[in-house]
Amino acid sequence: MKFLRSIAIGFLFGFFVLSVQAESSGSNFLLEVLEKNAEEGDANAQNNLGVLYANGDGVRQDFVKAREWYEQAAAQGHADAQVNLGGLYHSGRGVRQDYVKAREWYEQAAAQGHAIAQHNLGVLYDIGEGVRQDFVKAREWYEQAAAQGDANAQRNLGGLYHRGQGVRQDYVKAREWYEQAAAQGDANAQVILGVFYANGRGVRQDYVKAREWYEQAAAQGHADAQFILGVLYLDGDGVRQDYVKAREWFEQAAAQGHADAQRNLGSLYYNGRGVRQDYVKAREWYEQAAAQGDANAQRYLGFLYDSGQGVRQDYVKAREWFEQAAAQGDAFSHLALGFLYLEGKGVRQSRHQAVEYFGKGCDLGEQLGCDFYREYKGTTTAK
Repeated sequence: MKFLRSIAIGFLFGFFVLSVQAESSGSNFLLEVLEKNAEEGDANAQNNLGVLYANGDGVRQDFVKAREWYEQAAAQGHADAQVNLGGLYHSGRGVRQDYVKAREWYEQAAAQGHAIAQHNLGVLYDIGEGVRQDFVKAREWYEQAAAQGDANAQRNLGGLYHRGQGVRQDYVKAREWYEQAAAQGDANAQVILGVFYANGRGVRQDYVKAREWYEQAAAQGHADAQFILGVLYLDGDGVRQDYVKAREWFEQAAAQGHADAQRNLGSLYYNGRGVRQDYVKAREWYEQAAAQGDANAQRYLGFLYDSGQGVRQDYVKAREWFEQAAAQGDAFSHLALGFLYLEGKGVRQSRHQAVEYFGKGCDLGEQLGCDFYREYKGTTTAK
């Protein structure tokens, strides 16, 4: 459920879509024509020049100039320019970030029926930026945009039904909205649908359909989908277990900086599954994940240094990695630290400190920590 919620919220932001109505932005001639028309007050030309400066297309990227051209077009009631100007205020590009001004510009465009503006207003109410958070109003704006076929709005509307915010929770309706967005190629909606089929939410559980949705998103380069496919092949859920395919999918996601995929690649190399066993490569992948704060990868690195696998044995470095993972609440790292203190490896031997770490591991829900605490607590007067 935590994974689902993070996707639904994390992918609210489908805005800042900048529309160019000119046929091409590649030639100096076209730029000259746009500038001439814009200076003569043509709102389309003004908006399109703003787009060119915002994107750095044929000109040096300059958000201040983009804003200036958008303002001129927006003052003439140009809906695209109003949305784009709202986007600059929303993101703080070329202007001081101001959610209230972003909302005001979105409202002007939305009043003209602009679907992106309606979606963006839904986002503001959904998140509570520039307005008091109001899921009902978020839903109303999403509905208007979704009715015009806006895939982001359809996905976010699905998210509201999914989470039961502004509406009664309804997995079937959530699925239906996700399907509409997914049918338009929305990779985020496709991933969520995969999760729905995998968990049997709003549909009959079906690992094959889950895989199919993940594959559609993965084909678009969606790192989460690639990672999930790796997990399916690793575990054999809805597919024949295949460590080589698992590795291939993890590699695609890891190349995009996906920490879970990097950690799992490390484990494949550590265990020699789908690859030749290689502790050095395992360490290298664990390091990439650990650098992003992955507690499991930090713990695994601690064990590599503790055992001298793929690295020179170093109890001090082992302790440092265990401490980083333990600081994030990793129970097993507390146990590992306990044994380092118990045996005096990389630290001054301290039965008292060892028992403290075992107790913390127990408090974090690891029964072994409770068992070791009971076994070793005895007298802890020796520091």
